[in-house]
Formats: sequence, structure tokens, C-alpha cells
Amino acid sequence: MKYNTYLFDLDGTLTDSGLGIINGVKYSLEKSGDEIPPQNTLLKFIGPPLWESFESFLGFSKEKAETAVKYYREYYRETGLFENAVYEGIPELLKKLKNSGKQLAVATSKPEPFSVRILEHFGLAEYFGSITGSDLDGTRIEKSEVVACALERCGVTDKSSAVMVGDRKHDIIGAHANGLECMYVMYGYGNIDEAREHNAEYIVNSPMEIADI
Repeated sequence: MKYNTYLFDLDGTLTDSGLGIINGVKYSLEKSGDEIPPQNTLLKFIGPPLWESFESFLGFSKEKAETAVKYYREYYRETGLFENAVYEGIPELLKKLKNSGKQLAVATSKPEPFSVRILEHFGLAEYFGSITGSDLDGTRIEKSEVVACALERCGVTDKSSAVMVGDRKHDIIGAHANGLECMYVMYGYGNIDEAREHNAEYIVNSPMEIADI
């Protein structure tokens, strides 16, 4: 195996966080008096940075998106982050990689404090040497910035020895921007067309396929 460092996305890769995110978006829209969009639009919020989602999927202005994120976090920090479940096979995968001497880290667009709480709650934090997310003030929200910070925290200098594991185009784009290859997982919220369009190096259908590669 040529990879020594694995950077994992969180939402849709380690945990199925869809319910909490969708409920948070609904809460935000109800509080602002906006119409709740169809389910297929709500599903698009799982993975990308929230600001980007409110602007891209609902046409919000930058200022309105900031308010929407503020309302979303009112719900998410107390309730939504625990409306979540670890994907089957993830604990076994992480244990196998760590026991093989691999360095594991999280690189997610979710705010870092929320990410730490989620991983600790589900007993996954112990597998990771570092957990890197976005900042609550709206900085470091681009996936390329998150990946760059995670690599720095991991002390990675040889980019060919690290790989990004995620389920959305942002993970592929963020990986490639930092000179990394990407494993695109299909058990989360991604789709095969997106993986091919953005040239993911690997497409995997289950957690243990990551270890097999």
C-alpha cells in the first residue's frame, strides 16, 4: 500500500448525517419564513459548505446565507449533530488502518468543534491524530483550505503518500488542488457521474474496499 496518510471526510463518508443536516436546514428556513424546497434539493446540502449551499441551491444572497447558517446552527449544535449514524464497516476499517501503522485524520467542511463532538460521541475520535474542519467565523470553509490545513497538521511533505477519502465533488476538487489522489465512496451521498466528471482516482462501494486498495 503506497498510502501512509488517509484524510477522511465526515458527512457521508464516516457517518450518515443526512437527517440532522436536513432538519437543521428546515428549521432555518421556517425561522426565516422561507419556503422549504423539495427533498431532492435538501439532500444537496449534505457535504458542501453551508454558505455555498444556501446561495447555490436556494439563490440566497451572501448576507441572507449568513443569517440562514446562524439559524441552522441554533438547531444543529444542540440536536442535529446527534441525528447521525456511523456507516456499517467504518469502525472496522479505521481499526484495520490504524493497526497497520497508517496515519488517519479528518478533513471536513463541517465546523471543527461540531466535528470533534460528533466523532467523540460515536467513539471514532480515538482513531484520528487530528480533526480539521472549518472555522465557525466562516473562514477555512473551502475544501482545498481544509485539506491543506489537515496535511500541515499531519506533517505530510510527500503528497503521493496521502489520499483523500470522500463522497462529494468537493472532496475530489480539494484533494486535487493539494496534489492528492481521491477515493470517492458510493455508499454515502455521491454519485458515479460526479465521480467520473471530476476524475476521482478510485471509486469504492464499501468501507472495506478502501482497505483493499
